[in-house]
Amino acid sequence: MKASLISVGTELLFGQITNTNAVYLSGQLQLLGIDVLYHYTVGDNPDRLRRVLRLAYEDCDLVITTGGLGPTQDDLTKEILTEELHDSLVLDRRALDAIEGFFKQVGRPMTENNKKQAYLPARAVIFRNAYGTAPGFALEDGGRIAICLPGPPREMKPMFENDARPFLASKSQSVIFYKLLRTFGLGESSLETALGDLIAAQTDPTLATYAKEGECSLRIASKRATEAEARAAVEETERAVLDRIGAYVFSDDDAELAQVVARRLIAEGIGFSCAESCTGGMFAAEMTDIPGISAVFERGIVAYSNRAKTEELGVSREILERYGAVSRECALAMAQGLAARTGSRLAIAVTGIAGPGGGTPEKPVGLTYIACVFDGAAHCEEIRMRGADRYRNRRHAVLSMLSMILRLVGAGEG
Repeated sequence: MKASLISVGTELLFGQITNTNAVYLSGQLQLLGIDVLYHYTVGDNPDRLRRVLRLAYEDCDLVITTGGLGPTQDDLTKEILTEELHDSLVLDRRALDAIEGFFKQVGRPMTENNKKQAYLPARAVIFRNAYGTAPGFALEDGGRIAICLPGPPREMKPMFENDARPFLASKSQSVIFYKLLRTFGLGESSLETALGDLIAAQTDPTLATYAKEGECSLRIASKRATEAEARAAVEETERAVLDRIGAYVFSDDDAELAQVVARRLIAEGIGFSCAESCTGGMFAAEMTDIPGISAVFERGIVAYSNRAKTEELGVSREILERYGAVSRECALAMAQGLAARTGSRLAIAVTGIAGPGGGTPEKPVGLTYIACVFDGAAHCEEIRMRGADRYRNRRHAVLSMLSMILRLVGAGEG
């Protein structure tokens, strides 16, 4: 099955809203074994929408629209699509009851134009909307399939998962199973080099690399008649991949690095604290986003100035004057001082030059030192990031801190 996605809304063309729906739906359709050929975005104009719809069906047998299902006069997606697939709109009593119930629940009067949303194609499979007033639907005509979904993601995603996905799964002749191996410390070019022969010889499963904010991911996917067959093929290829790059892989279930680290610390009962200079609390914020982390996170200190490093962490003035705040010696002193003050089993510290200014030939922007005291042993790493992008440098430092913790805790197993 070949698909096109049509996103409807003038606000999308004006750049007022980011189109996250297309990204989400493309990923979901791939899992169903449905190939997405085109993304279209069109404003609230019936003639242009009709032309795009006809163009989409030239190459595809499935079209999924999002948006244009509201109660106002310019919400015409449903009307145009129904005409093109040779059906007519009729009042759906269940849909009307649901809309009226929605307004009663939120305590607002229902205006007459909301009734427009209860008119749906006579032949359609109706999708109820649990989070808004606009129903969706699936409609078929002469081998063509249309799925019509609301625009707001909080309404669209549940409707796709609960209704559209099962409908499409019943039409698909194959299933895709995939795993996403996420790595840190290995660039995309290095990843491709390590797996070059596997990538060159791929048929099914397929391998694709993706780079994002200092990490790199590898997607292994197989399209087979059953999920069991696809899973077996993916896992066989995964074993071959892990033999080569396993040391860099931190997740095979699409978990973020912070989530993986948090799981390990919580499972092992390892209490930890952090001291941050250049990252300004980003590491602590990342960790405290994770539910349950309070069981092991003792405290976080932002020691930005030299004075704070001395008063809060006990870094000596001699170290600061001789080696500077951005140095291996300072990072180690920060971590050791943190460990002494908190008694945490794991104490991690970071100091660096985030940019865009402040660098020198000896200490360029992006130079960062990360030190960690774990079970009494001190460790320190120097990282040199290229470029003066302040956020990117700080973000990479946080990821490097997480990676260090995972390696140290993992090395201590057994």
